[in-house]
Amino acid sequence: MKGKGSQKEARLQRLKAEIIDYVSARHGVTAADIVSFLSNERKMRNHGLTTRKVGLFIPRYLSSSISFRLDSSTGKRVYQITA
Repeated sequence: MKGKGSQKEARLQRLKAEIIDYVSARHGVTAADIVSFLSNERKMRNHGLTTRKVGLFIPRYLSSSISFRLDSSTGKRVYQITA
């Protein structure tokens, strides 16, 4: 997100909070699960995240609270709250 606007910062903070809440409520979610939750259940259709972008968003903004491991059978990242 470029720019300094307070609305952009508020959107970023809300997106962070929504992702942290979802991952903490469910153990072992993938990026597709997160995007599906945000788009369908939370009605955040304008957040602009795809499954690929979630893979970049979480390490950039949420690396201190969310970690991932690679699933051995599929090779996908499985996200979990950092203890």
